Amino acid sequence: MSRTRVLRPGRCTVDGRAWSGYAPVTSVEVTTDGGVSWAAAILDEPTGDEWSWRGWRYEWTAEPGRHLLGARATDASGRSQPVEQPWNRGGFANNLVQRVEVVVLAG
Repeated sequence: MSRTRVLRPGRCTVDGRAWSGYAPVTSVEVTTDGGVSWAAAILDEPTGDEWSWRGWRYEWTAEPGRHLLGARATDASGRSQPVEQPWNRGGFANNLVQRVEVVVLAG
């Protein structure tokens, strides 16, 4: 079992859902290069109350090679998910940016 995903080159949609326990989600950014650069994702319209999950999507042109994808949300209070999780003995409040390796096949 592996979290590594395999794709063919070309356009694809990266999507997910974001939630914050502090305030409504106001933005999501996506990285396809392990956090070197970030781009804004498109947020879905809110569903339910302001504390509901917020859908998002990002259109990506996948180029051959290995890519490390991640997404980070920011809420109305200004809190963003950390790229690196601050250590604590109990492992509490782990909300760091999760990363998924993607291998895009050649041709």
